[in-house]
Amino acid sequence: MKKLSVSLKGQILAVSTSRRKGEKKSNLSECELLKDKGLEGDAHAGDWHRQVSLLAMESIAKIRDKGLDVAPGDFAENITTTGIGIWQLKLGTRLAVGSEAELEITQIGKECHDRCAIYHQVGDCVMPREGIFARVIRGGKVKPGDTIRVLPSGQDRQG
Repeated sequence: MKKLSVSLKGQILAVSTSRRKGEKKSNLSECELLKDKGLEGDAHAGDWHRQVSLLAMESIAKIRDKGLDVAPGDFAENITTTGIGIWQLKLGTRLAVGSEAELEITQIGKECHDRCAIYHQVGDCVMPREGIFARVIRGGKVKPGDTIRVLPSGQDRQG
């Protein structure tokens, strides 16, 4: 069996929030990741394991290839990445986000109880399979263009 290689470094394409759950998110020029909470002003922020959601542009491209015009934030993800295979990472992996923040992956994929609008339009949605969720270990500002990278496991980390 061939082992998949994971790029350890990528870039943030979009940072997105929404005031209510179950809706597309709006892209921002910058936002604050709050320790143990999530993105400031986002409906999903709180004291739980899915404080921040991430989805790769490479995953969004799969739906675009099926003819749907979708963009970052349309899958209700908080952070859209490129160049890093986030869907291949393991639970517990830590990510350095921008120059200050750190996330820890707490869930890969999710169960969709109600099919979203994207699923009804193209018969598929990538968020349940390739979206990941994380908690904020260390807060900080995050914006499009920032680097996102996998931290080595076992590295001395601040918490």
